Amino acid sequence: MSEAIGDIIDSLDDLLEAERTALLRGDLDDVTRLHDRKERLIDALNKADALDRAALAPLKDKVERNQDLLNSALEGVRSVARRLAAIRRVRKSLETYDAKGEKRTVEIRSETSVEKRA
Repeated sequence: MSEAIGDIIDSLDDLLEAERTALLRGDLDDVTRLHDRKERLIDALNKADALDRAALAPLKDKVERNQDLLNSALEGVRSVARRLAAIRRVRKSLETYDAKGEKRTVEIRSETSVEKRA
């Protein structure tokens, strides 16, 4: 394995650790910043002629681990978005059930005008 490939592998290994730390902290801005650099390093590895597959195995494990963390983070974001949408719906209407057990929606009008009296 050439020194250049070794440097790429080391850089990618460090980056994957930084990405893991950012994911565990919930710092999605940092994850986004690291993404372009990660793609460049992976592209450089893909273009390399002589790769030692054994040297790449730990990287593969770290990439898979980080992907699992990223998937969990995305599901968390989706869950929050669903909850916020539900809260917005509650502000606009109220869903209840009548005596027959049928769902009824009561629209809530918000008065936005303010009357000033002297």
